[in-house]
Amino acid sequence: MPIKISRDLPAFHALQEERVFVMTGEKAESQDIRPLRIAIVNLMPTTVDTEIQLLRLLGNSPLQADISFLRMGSHVSKNAPPGHLEKFYVSAQDIMKEGLRYDGFVITGAPVETLPFEEVDYWDELSRLIDYSQDNVWSTLCICWGAQAGLYRRYGIQKTPLEKKLFGIFPHGVNERYSPLFRGFDDEFLAPQSRHTTVDREAIASHRELSIQSETEETGVFIVTAREGREIYVTGHLEYDPLTLDKEYRRDLDRKLPIEIPRNYYPDDDPAQAPVVRWRAHAHLFFSNWLNFVYQETPYDLTKL
Repeated sequence: MPIKISRDLPAFHALQEERVFVMTGEKAESQDIRPLRIAIVNLMPTTVDTEIQLLRLLGNSPLQADISFLRMGSHVSKNAPPGHLEKFYVSAQDIMKEGLRYDGFVITGAPVETLPFEEVDYWDELSRLIDYSQDNVWSTLCICWGAQAGLYRRYGIQKTPLEKKLFGIFPHGVNERYSPLFRGFDDEFLAPQSRHTTVDREAIASHRELSIQSETEETGVFIVTAREGREIYVTGHLEYDPLTLDKEYRRDLDRKLPIEIPRNYYPDDDPAQAPVVRWRAHAHLFFSNWLNFVYQETPYDLTKL
């Protein structure tokens, strides 16, 4: 089954070219099923790229998903195409005011990780949205800074700065082999990391309600869950495209920022060579597992959340 998105969204045509099964609203309404209602809180500066990355993964499932994009009404984006957010996104304040409910939320990362949470201009609004999701969303998947924000808001776990940016492709282990999220996973899998901060393992372990599902000594905690999978925190970027780290690397070089070649990414650590993708399969599997978990566990009637 496909994801349901607007035909006018730039991602629609990009995904069609990749043979990802997407569907317009008119076609979806002719089917006698209830699609999963998934909202994406897109906080990334690469607005359209992030839409495509996440929709590609959410579309690789036999389940139909009705996708909405949420924006922070308290933040003015400088990177989205003119008029894009007004046309394709709804305000988080509006969905909270209307009391809308969802099977799943995805909260992305954001380029604000070096700021204290309270200094982010949309922090109050995002905090209310995280609180709102507790009772109005079946499962919330938080990514990178979004994961740090969720752990801080719900459990008071503070992020801490790293000596240098964690940047590249790293192996990760699976602690909870029989978790629905890791069905079909190998004992070790690769995933992109791109962050300046981390979360303390001992602080997470001190909360009995939190379960560390995946980690590695080199990069620390990778995936944490709570409430039997209704909260999922991923500190890296399984959704990244083949060239996302390359773009970040060259962007930082152009800005004269201190940046090392991303680890385990370019053949022979040579940026002149195209990177080899070694995380795509597990990224698709992880998102498919999440959607399957949501489908199996969420109430048919969302008013019963």
